[in-house]
Amino acid sequence: MPVERNFGSELQKQFQAQSLPLWPALKGSLSEVRKPCIRPNCPACACGDKHPAFIFTFTQKGRRRCMYVPAELVPLLQEGLENGRKLEALLTDVGPRLLRLYREARAAKPKT
Repeated sequence: MPVERNFGSELQKQFQAQSLPLWPALKGSLSEVRKPCIRPNCPACACGDKHPAFIFTFTQKGRRRCMYVPAELVPLLQEGLENGRKLEALLTDVGPRLLRLYREARAAKPKT
């Protein structure tokens, strides 16, 4: 029995309205690491302090990937990761709500 395409359209509108402000949305993690530099006589590296750097880690085609993040992009990535968590929670919430709507609509239909 096919389901109407406009089924749950109100829920779809709500989802779109809630997800639109969640841009950028990212999935992964952001970490601060300490790395040595390439300068041979760097005082920070010589005493073991090293230099702070940010790494964005994500999964692509089942493999873990890492990318260097310039310091000026860190706030944007932090916002994107937070939005990604909110979007994931929103998606988790929508599935059961859509199924409940379908069950209610099916129960309300008169049987022929």
